[in-house]
Amino acid sequence: MNKYNIVISPETIKSDLVTVSYSGQNIGIYSGMTQILSGGTNGQSILTGLTIPILLTETITDIGYYTPFDGAILQKDIINNFIFSSSTGTSKYTYYVYNTSDEFQKFIQFSNFTINWGDGSTTEQFNGLTPNSISHQYPSAIKKYTITMTQQTPWGTNIITKNISTPFTIPQSTNPKGTAYFVSNVGSWSATPVSYDFIFSGDQSNTITSQVSSSWTTVPFYVSGQTYSRLNDLAQYGPQQYLQGVPIIRDSQIFGVITNIAPLFTAYTIQNIDYYDYDDGTTVFFAESSGFTVDNITSEPIVKEEVLLKVIDQPQIQSDVYVERGKNSAYERIQRLGEVDNLGSLINYGYGFFNVEKKV
Repeated sequence: MNKYNIVISPETIKSDLVTVSYSGQNIGIYSGMTQILSGGTNGQSILTGLTIPILLTETITDIGYYTPFDGAILQKDIINNFIFSSSTGTSKYTYYVYNTSDEFQKFIQFSNFTINWGDGSTTEQFNGLTPNSISHQYPSAIKKYTITMTQQTPWGTNIITKNISTPFTIPQSTNPKGTAYFVSNVGSWSATPVSYDFIFSGDQSNTITSQVSSSWTTVPFYVSGQTYSRLNDLAQYGPQQYLQGVPIIRDSQIFGVITNIAPLFTAYTIQNIDYYDYDDGTTVFFAESSGFTVDNITSEPIVKEEVLLKVIDQPQIQSDVYVERGKNSAYERIQRLGEVDNLGSLINYGYGFFNVEKKV
C-alpha cells in the first residue's frame, strides 16, 4: 500500500487572499490554512474545486513470483496448528478440530497435544493428526468461544488459539468482487465516487470451459502445407526401423503410427497430424483445425512464492556470441605470397596485410 502526503501550499491558492485594513490602508494577506479548511468569515469553506489525481502503481516486487502448483501445499505453522469445521444443519453447535501439524517432521512424535474448548469443559488429549479429528458439542446459545491447542515438547511449550462463534454460520463476504471506490479527478471533493471491480465475472469460475469461446465451426476445416520430415520420430530399434501399423507409445499415450509405406511416399500420423514423405524429399502435412476450443488450453493452477517477495536481482545479459581467434602459422605470410602475382595485388591484398613501403 502506498501512502501519499498531499501538501496544499497557500502560495498556490488564489482564493485565500483576503483584504485587511492596516494604518488606514487596505493590504492583501494570505489567510491561515486552518481558516481555509474550516471556514471563512461566513462560516463556509473557501477551498472549493480542489482535485487530486492519484496514480495507482504496482511493481514486480509487489506482484511476487508465481510457479505452477504441484499439489504439495503446506502451511506456515507446521509444528502446532489446527483447523476447525462445522455445518449449518442440525449439528451447527458441534465443532470438529483437525490437527494439521506436519506429520512428516520427525520431532512431532515427541509432542503431546491438548485441546481447551474455551467453554469451561475438561481439557482433552489430542494426539491424532489429520485426517483424524476430535469433536465437541457447545451449548445451544449465541456465543463466542476461543479454542486453544497446546503442544508440549521436551524443548518447550507452544500454544495457538482460534476464535469461533455458535451457532455455526457461513461467512458472508462484504466485498466479494474487491470493489475499490475513489473520487474522480474532476469536480469538487463532493463528487460522486466511482468504483472498479478487482475481480470480474470471468475470474469466478476457474474452469477451461468458462475461459474459451463457443464461436467455432462444428465442421473442422483442413490446414495443409510443407514442412520437414518427422519420420525419424517413429523409428524403432532393431533390424527394421520403420514398422507399418505399429503405434509408438509415449507417456502412456499413442504418439504416432506409420499408416502406409509405399514406393513413392510414406504416410504417417503424429499427434493427430498426417504427414506424407515423398521420394523427392518433400514433406506435406494435413491437420484438422477449428476455432478456440478446450483442446487449445490447459488449466494449471499457480501459487505465489512468498519466500521470493522483495527479492530483486540485477538485470543479466546472456549472449551466445563466441569469438574464434583462429590459428596462426609461422609460414602464413609465405603461404599468402602465393596468392598474389603482381605488385598491385601485393599492395591491396587483405586490406594492407603486407607492409609495402614506397620510396621516391
